[in-house]
Amino acid sequence: MAGVGLGVATGAIVHGSLYERHHLELTRASFPISGLPEALRGLRIGLITDIHRSQTVSHDHVTAAVNMLMAERPDLIILGGDYVTWGDRHYVQAAADSLAALSAPFGIIAILGNHDDDRDMPAALAGKGFMVLRDAHTRLSVRGESMDFIGIRYWTRKVQDIARLARGTVPHTILLAHTPKRLLEAQQLAIPAVLSGHTHGGQIVLPGIGAIAAREFPVIAGFERRDSTSIFVSRGVGTVYVPVRINCPPEVAVLTLGTPAAP
Repeated sequence: MAGVGLGVATGAIVHGSLYERHHLELTRASFPISGLPEALRGLRIGLITDIHRSQTVSHDHVTAAVNMLMAERPDLIILGGDYVTWGDRHYVQAAADSLAALSAPFGIIAILGNHDDDRDMPAALAGKGFMVLRDAHTRLSVRGESMDFIGIRYWTRKVQDIARLARGTVPHTILLAHTPKRLLEAQQLAIPAVLSGHTHGGQIVLPGIGAIAAREFPVIAGFERRDSTSIFVSRGVGTVYVPVRINCPPEVAVLTLGTPAAP
């Protein structure tokens, strides 16, 4: 029996390495935001995160994710960080180049992840015309309404620091935080929406056990609503540590904004 179990595990790893990590899925989901103006209902936000451009995550794989998203024609695109692995400068420009075909009517907003450096990566992204938010917020005019996005660094976690960035923003502001751990601070500050990545959905999800990484995150993947705050966590595009995905395919997401259902 031990031999059978080892064979199943080996087969899963081989499948996860050769096939599943390349099998991009398109997720279309509703994203309710408290206080959303009527004019912004139906706005479609594309989300790509955690591409981890590297020796094991190819230009072609990221390009496939870009093409998948562009076929959906989103109104706005968010890039959620971790464009390379361990700040590998060899892939910084390559990562930006692989995303260069992205475009949207209301622009592209990027934040950084824990694997990104604070100089070369944002410069490469800005060179493609993307707006990079590093502990800053920006206001867009969308369909005659103001819409604010707060983009924080991975290491920005103190509630008072996020509160400072949120000062003066509209009630339907979206927090862009690479890690979903910032959901806790968003709840404290009554920020109505958070977009995150970082978890890779667990990357390896074992039958009967689930994603081991889930133990440290309030949300590991997909949509949840906590109190008055909505969060969507993307499984991401690439892989890290090991080039394997098991029961957790890579993802490109398109979120359609709406308002929460009445209780």
